Amino acid sequence: MVAIVDYGMGNLRSVQKALQRVGQEAEITADPAQIARAAKVVLPGVGAFGAAMRNLESAGLVPTLLEVVRSGRPFLGICLGLQLLFTESEEQGRHPGLAIIPGRVVRFPELQSPEGRPLKIPHIGWNTLAMRPDSRLFAGIPPAARVYFVHSYFGVPEDAGWTAATSSYGITFCAAVERANLFATQFHPEKSGEVGLQILSNFARL
Repeated sequence: MVAIVDYGMGNLRSVQKALQRVGQEAEITADPAQIARAAKVVLPGVGAFGAAMRNLESAGLVPTLLEVVRSGRPFLGICLGLQLLFTESEEQGRHPGLAIIPGRVVRFPELQSPEGRPLKIPHIGWNTLAMRPDSRLFAGIPPAARVYFVHSYFGVPEDAGWTAATSSYGITFCAAVERANLFATQFHPEKSGEVGLQILSNFARL
């Protein structure tokens, strides 16, 4: 069973439905004991970094999430769920994260398109991925596959070896991370059509 972590921030039902569509039993839960027992864990999320960390802490979920990652069980972060894995974020001040991935979450700078037009922030829409060839999360995904993003911030790992995929929006940024049992995407696989379902299927088979 996959436990989808409910900490009051995220489109949890759409993640659950997408996992069920690829044949994976998935339950939405805020219970640390149930999360601790799960075979796999998904940490989704939308919203502000600081509020998300406060919710995780007040629900007593931080030690559980850290233990799941240390246990070697497959763990998937989605969007804000990726950002929370970093050491800290600069969103609305400076906020400590789960500190699993050394690095910072930063805001897109003012950017221009190749034609010289200002690019809107947040970055919303479909963009192509450049994927690491040895990635298990992206196994079988065709080159330059397109996925759906909604974000104003992105993670910058101190060690580039964490990066499993990049994308571009005025600049090239980290679109996914992967190391051992830990996987996370800045984009929303549950909103990314057949490509997203294949990514979730890859996670479900781990």
